[in-house]
Amino acid sequence: MKSAPNYWLIKSEPESYSIDHLKVDKKTAWTGIRNFQARNYIREMKIGDQVLFYHSSCKVTGVYGIAKVVSAPYPDPTQFDKKDYHYEPRATKEKPVWLAVDIAFVQKFKEPVTIVQIRESSELRSMKILQPGSRLSVTSVSPAEFKTFY
Repeated sequence: MKSAPNYWLIKSEPESYSIDHLKVDKKTAWTGIRNFQARNYIREMKIGDQVLFYHSSCKVTGVYGIAKVVSAPYPDPTQFDKKDYHYEPRATKEKPVWLAVDIAFVQKFKEPVTIVQIRESSELRSMKILQPGSRLSVTSVSPAEFKTFY
């Protein structure tokens, strides 16, 4: 029996990689996560999970669209590349430290759901991105929270 999908929010700075990039690429490897809690969330991801795509560090921060997980978690290849910014000297092929997943484009919203709108929504007040000090680039989202965006 197939389990119900999980729901996630991933943050990306749009000048690095935006929902528009994902729309053109159709699919991408979500690499470069270097926080243990975010890594643990990636470890929990499975094919079919739905993802809110959040633009951070920009003029209008918020959720710009939806993606889906299209691979099981796998060792992030950037951790092994000495020339990559995300190189991890502790990582080995036998004992990788960091994980990645592939995500695919689902939809871009006509208008983003801004962080201000998220804060003002009674249905979204408990989202992890609103918790004080939360800077995680990957967080879980409840099914009810996710459905508010769709």
